[in-house]
Amino acid sequence: MKNINIFCFGFGQVAKNFIKKLIIEKYNITLTTTSRSESSKENFNGINYNSYLFNSERFDNNLVAKLKEADHILVSIPPEKQEDLVVKNFSKFIENFKVKWITYLSATSVYGDHNGGWVNESSETRATSSKGIERLKAESSWLSLKMSKKLSVQIFRLSGIYSNEKNILVSLKLGTAKLISKSDHYFSRIHVEDIANILFKSLSKFKSGEIYNLADDKPSSSEEITLHGAKLLNIKNLKKIEVNELESEMLKTFYKDSKKVSNEKVKNYFNYDLKFPSYIEGLNYIRDKLI
Repeated sequence: MKNINIFCFGFGQVAKNFIKKLIIEKYNITLTTTSRSESSKENFNGINYNSYLFNSERFDNNLVAKLKEADHILVSIPPEKQEDLVVKNFSKFIENFKVKWITYLSATSVYGDHNGGWVNESSETRATSSKGIERLKAESSWLSLKMSKKLSVQIFRLSGIYSNEKNILVSLKLGTAKLISKSDHYFSRIHVEDIANILFKSLSKFKSGEIYNLADDKPSSSEEITLHGAKLLNIKNLKKIEVNELESEMLKTFYKDSKKVSNEKVKNYFNYDLKFPSYIEGLNYIRDKLI
């Protein structure tokens, strides 16, 4: 049985699915996490762990000792106010530790708008949204730390994440899904299980300083995915709305960028075949197994 001592900054769906994968692979796991709320003792799938307060205002000093013991660090919390909070608060500690695997989860919003064209890890980053710009700065912070302190850092740029619990089928059943029409608008997505599987692959095939896109094989429009979900659930006559009718500024920002994210690098390097190559396999699986 392999041992792993992992510190997760943030414990959302990606981190949780990664821990589930480690459990499946029979790892002996020592887990520590952070939360925006007060420190507490928790249990996840049979693992007892400490969750420590950490937000932009303050953190529980007790987490530093746990961080020092970690041999793996997963960073999934977003930057705030143009700064990566982990680098800002803990770089002086991390640079003196012997951690062998630091993974920063970024986002494909760093690419900005490419008019529906393909992007890969060498493409120009044209982030225009505040979140995309913040992500770029955070990536730069981690890569600078890697260069100056010779830390083992890798970056994954995540496309839109969906899961068995959070997906268009759930939104359709709740009546909250919107059929939004915008011609030639493409975006990419990936099932959270594929993210967890690739993170696991990287434990044994780690190359410091690398950036990888995480996306499935089929960039598509929001309309296409919603219509497929509606077909699976036999929902008809969805009302179509135009982008300019949207009230949510976040959604409007999302529709400003159109791009197809290439996953060739990550699939080739890790020799990985996606469990869900497109939304079709992903949503069909969710419908058949969980709904």
